Amino acid sequence: MSVVISQSDAETGIVAAPGGALRLGFRQRGQVTELADLLQRAPLRALFPRSHEPEAPVAVIVNTGGGLVGGDRVDVHVHLEKGATALVTGQAAEKVYRSTGTPCRLSITLSVAAGAWLEWLPQETILFNGARLERTTTVAADPAARVMAGDILVFGRTARGEGLTHGRLRDAWDVRVDGWLMFADALELDEDLAALLADPACLDGAVAAATLLYVAPDADRHLARARRLMHPHLGAGLRGGATVVGGILLMRWLGRDAMMLRQSFGLVWAAFRSQVGGREAALPRLWSV
Repeated sequence: MSVVISQSDAETGIVAAPGGALRLGFRQRGQVTELADLLQRAPLRALFPRSHEPEAPVAVIVNTGGGLVGGDRVDVHVHLEKGATALVTGQAAEKVYRSTGTPCRLSITLSVAAGAWLEWLPQETILFNGARLERTTTVAADPAARVMAGDILVFGRTARGEGLTHGRLRDAWDVRVDGWLMFADALELDEDLAALLADPACLDGAVAAATLLYVAPDADRHLARARRLMHPHLGAGLRGGATVVGGILLMRWLGRDAMMLRQSFGLVWAAFRSQVGGREAALPRLWSV
């Protein structure tokens, strides 16, 4: 096992910038998955708590800086070798603070080999008023790999009654299978965010949105299952739907209550991973803290 705590930029190929970097690699050894590679640069760290499923490790990403500010750059790369299984989550919600103009940039790359199963399950990202975030999540999967990848966005500190009036968000997904682009999507909000969030043709008053992607050879066969799992948790200001695009199963939520959306997302995630992947119908313990 190679564990690298820090290296120079020349050695790692990671561009120097305010922010941090994290690289996680996992490989299969017998009946269990083990850590094969670790690089972490402040303020990012990875923790490895005991898992409900001993054969599948859980990695927890920690931002010791307490959030992201304008000018930060964060690069995260997760790689699973053939047959490996792992779940990567966050210690807490990621907070994006107000910027005077320069955006923070977050690049996430999930690389998954044949027969591997990766769950990318960060906790919600909270955009403070005036935040400027540009994020790209890239999934590079083998045709025989399986990936569950999701995200929750919260538009403002809703628990304090604060919304968004200005700022910028560009949140993009890029999914490639065997090198072929199968799904590309981007949400871009700029300047007058209050109007965009309220517009019935845009987000129609939603204060939170979530995405869940399932990338797998059998993804299209689980569309009806996804809709059945989502349906009981919708209504009363929480809307959602599921579809298949380019062989990728896509589930999405829009909610006027961030906590209700988070609960729905978590319940669907736990049930789906159990019914489709044979995993325990549970989320990481940190999701209940």
